[in-house]
Amino acid sequence: MLTFERINLKPVDWDRALARFPDRTLCQSSAWLAFLEETQKGERVIAVLREGNAVLGYFAGLMVHKFGISILGSPFPGWTSSYMGPVLEPDVSRADALEALRRFAFRDLKCLHLELMDRYLCTSAIRDRYLFTNYNGFEVDLSLDEDVVFKNMSKTCRQSIRHAVRSGIVIQEACDAGFIDDYYEQLTDVFAKQHLAPTYSRERVAALIRHLQPTGSLLLLRAINAEGRCIGTAISVGMNNRAELWGTASWRDYQHQRPNEVMFWHMFRYWKQQNMNVFDMGGGGEYKKKYGSYAISVPWIRISRYPVLPLLRNTAALMVKTRQKWQAA
Repeated sequence: MLTFERINLKPVDWDRALARFPDRTLCQSSAWLAFLEETQKGERVIAVLREGNAVLGYFAGLMVHKFGISILGSPFPGWTSSYMGPVLEPDVSRADALEALRRFAFRDLKCLHLELMDRYLCTSAIRDRYLFTNYNGFEVDLSLDEDVVFKNMSKTCRQSIRHAVRSGIVIQEACDAGFIDDYYEQLTDVFAKQHLAPTYSRERVAALIRHLQPTGSLLLLRAINAEGRCIGTAISVGMNNRAELWGTASWRDYQHQRPNEVMFWHMFRYWKQQNMNVFDMGGGGEYKKKYGSYAISVPWIRISRYPVLPLLRNTAALMVKTRQKWQAA
């Protein structure tokens, strides 16, 4: 029988153990876990998957406490973190590993609720066993030739990029502390359009940059117009053949200059040069189709020890949305 056992590893040892698994993601790395620990005030959980004496994989997540309930997330909604879950040897059943994780979370960690999003888990394997929602998004194939990646974009998107470049839009790769202010002010303006406040704080952006920038897995961009004004910003991350968008923002008054289209094209080319084969667009939004992307759907799994807990979870999510509207008022 498969069993998870909690272990303590130094960050360098954890990253070394993770490196031998082709299905690893950036959000399982020690730098990302440190980012989550700081921003979510949780406790890092690393566990090894064994069958007898054989090591078949690992798990990384964060244990948090909400409303007096212990939760194991990998990730949990609101963490601004994408795919986590376990890393496994190729012949290990992901459904069986999930069942072992459920036992570990409830029996060993004494958690009452477990959530995870595993990019490689098929819904057909869990449909009759667990509750889940589909996390729908889009990806761009960066393994294609650069000219093919560009050609796959819609005609209007390609025209917008060309027009923006001709009008003097320049994309700068940033590394200065002032980037945080530029990004968050623009993000606030984006949410204000919907009479909402941003879903995360300026401090979270600072924490992401502080933990990820030293790893070389972070790309910060500014879009500068012909007048020298920063009219758009973007944050993306990448590791192990996969890059993904973390956030974009731009001033509403300057969106007609198309800074977002040019920033996306820069991100595609940058991560392609870093040998990334896929760019995850970071969730849904039909407008993302214009970038030549294809649709994906990943199960976000929720397992509770008691039937009432999913109701409490949904109530908490509603409270967060309500608070977001109040903060913008």
